[in-house]
Amino acid sequence: MKCALVIPAWVPEEIFSSKTASSQINYWQPVGTLSVAAVLQQAGHEIRFINGAFLDHEQVLAEVRRFRPDVVGLYATTFGWNKARMTAADLKSRYRRDCFIVAGGPYPIAVQERCLVDADIDIDAVVTGEGEFTMLEIVERLTSGRNLEGVPGVVYREGQRIVKNPARPLITDLDSLPFPARELLGDADRYIPPPGTYRERPVAVMITSRGCNRHCIYCFQMDKERKSGIRYRSVDNVMQEIELCIKQGYKEIKFLDDTFAADYDRAMEIAKEIRRRGLRISWFASACVNQVDWPLLRAFKDAGCWAVLFGAESGVQKNLNTIRKGTTPQQIWTAVRTAQDVGLKVSTPFMFGIPGETFEEGLQTIEFAVKLNPDMANFHAITPFPGTYLYDNMDRFGTVSDELSDFTYQGAAFIPYTMTRDDIHRLRQIAFRKFYLRPSFLFRKLLDLHSLNDVAVVIKSAKSLLSLAFKSNLFNRQAKRLPNPR
Repeated sequence: MKCALVIPAWVPEEIFSSKTASSQINYWQPVGTLSVAAVLQQAGHEIRFINGAFLDHEQVLAEVRRFRPDVVGLYATTFGWNKARMTAADLKSRYRRDCFIVAGGPYPIAVQERCLVDADIDIDAVVTGEGEFTMLEIVERLTSGRNLEGVPGVVYREGQRIVKNPARPLITDLDSLPFPARELLGDADRYIPPPGTYRERPVAVMITSRGCNRHCIYCFQMDKERKSGIRYRSVDNVMQEIELCIKQGYKEIKFLDDTFAADYDRAMEIAKEIRRRGLRISWFASACVNQVDWPLLRAFKDAGCWAVLFGAESGVQKNLNTIRKGTTPQQIWTAVRTAQDVGLKVSTPFMFGIPGETFEEGLQTIEFAVKLNPDMANFHAITPFPGTYLYDNMDRFGTVSDELSDFTYQGAAFIPYTMTRDDIHRLRQIAFRKFYLRPSFLFRKLLDLHSLNDVAVVIKSAKSLLSLAFKSNLFNRQAKRLPNPR
């Protein structure tokens, strides 16, 4: 059967301000979608991947019509759900009414049957968990002319009824999955992370584990109770994929595990095995500050790692406790210093608008970030994505936008009772200004310039920074829609 896997069309200005979009834009390899594609290909189905990041809406529709699929799988985030609905409606009306359309991704997984209610008759089914084997079973049922009765992990239409099947158990043997079908991407060099967060192109995205055993209130996990813990791929399986990426011409890898070092011994073994096999590739990973030490970070550096991201989030212990981060400012400080001491670049995201946070505490977080002095910092608004503890308990903590397009890290979809929207916008601008316009920071960046690419990144970043730091209405996308909580 022919199946098109589609990311609906979107433009950077839907996420970032038009003043900064050109320097903030990033295109991640959609490894989840490519993993679904690989499973379907392995079963003998014909797959086409259509990415609306590089096409407008009409071009997406034209690509689907040209391929003439029997099944379309639509990927949907929270902010992109309305685009997914529009794509489904136009495919049904302008391509084939009998084309079977399935929605998957973070938003459908979180709200499930609500997607079918919202989409009227334009979406036929929703995948409510990991998509690989669910999508395969959907396609094979349709190939044999059977309905979706009893298929785990599916909500579907049966006439006028919406039928919700039992959940599908999470995949425990991740080694059983084929590697993501990156060959479907076309020009891999188009897929680049944000400026300044990579060294060499093209960049491959890899995930070596699934799940998380932490309980941060803003994080979405399919297993909300964390009963399944973290599911790991074997080290040998990870090495095989790295070797394949190198053969495919990739120069750098971004490991996007929720926390790469949750299993300390395994993380150490991966680093040592990369070095033992002589795999010459740059890489970047995320880790929790209380899961790393000097020997592990030194092993990362020796194996080609050039940068690490630590989710700092706040410099105030009360607010770290509120978001259930399980860390302390001292642990953040120690991890950043240790990583820099071994020669790694360090990135630390922070967030404002934490439930119960005050404006004064936001200023304390800014001062902490400045003193911490990582190589790169970002300052987001906390976002209560559907399916998170914060979203499920929003009435206890503050007010939330009813516009799904607001659910990015760039605005303020959530306002705690202890702040106003303007407070969050002001804190973000103060943070960017105080952190990035320090003479010592600017001097350090000048010393880091080693190539024309480095210069281009600095020029783009400077343009974005000046807008972030000084444009007073840059973050005010929701200003006319959200009530002021004070």
